[in-house]
Amino acid sequence: MALNSMYENLMQLPLFNGVSYNRISEIVGNTKLAFLKYLGNEKIVTAGDPCTHLMFVIGGKVRLTIQNYNDRFRISQTLAAPSVISPDFLFGRNTLYPATVTALDTVSLLQIAKNDFISIIQSDEVCLYNYLNFISTNAQKAVDGVIALTSGSLEERIAFWIIALTQRDAIDIVLSCRQRDLYALFGVQRSSFISTLEGMKERGLIDFTSNEIRVISRRDLRSILLKTPD
Repeated sequence: MALNSMYENLMQLPLFNGVSYNRISEIVGNTKLAFLKYLGNEKIVTAGDPCTHLMFVIGGKVRLTIQNYNDRFRISQTLAAPSVISPDFLFGRNTLYPATVTALDTVSLLQIAKNDFISIIQSDEVCLYNYLNFISTNAQKAVDGVIALTSGSLEERIAFWIIALTQRDAIDIVLSCRQRDLYALFGVQRSSFISTLEGMKERGLIDFTSNEIRVISRRDLRSILLKTPD
């Protein structure tokens, strides 16, 4: 990868947004960066692996899948470059990746060790603010969702589940679960559940089958919980 092209790729990443070209060159010079390649269908991360590095997608697309222990509930999402994989699990009580990550095509990753990333955010306010804004936005999803749940709106509860389990730049989001398990989970009758899904489909938010809910627009789905989308 040509040096200028590498700098430009780094400047497009969400956690380096707004960082100057000169500062990026300093970071590259002072930080141990690992550039990794994966072919289509190769597994990059297994759910439960320790999150010891930040992993940036700088080329291609990856598929993240979160599922429960018996695989009766599964939600999948795609991240395309430039993006970062589960950065809010680098710190905190739970530092295990929540999702299994697989390359959809030929994928280029930039990997930065946790200690090296700490050095970056300690020395650069822009990087620090970007990271704080990212994890704060994710934390605030829970507040938005709890408030939505108190309204008793089934539509808002469905939106909360999907938004809480996906990243803001995710595309091709699919929730896989039998309908009877979902309406039992939400504590509603099948007729109410189907009616809500049909209303959401008519507004272009989702499509659905007996075993899947496919999100058409996460941004629009998010607007159900918050008047201004993230």
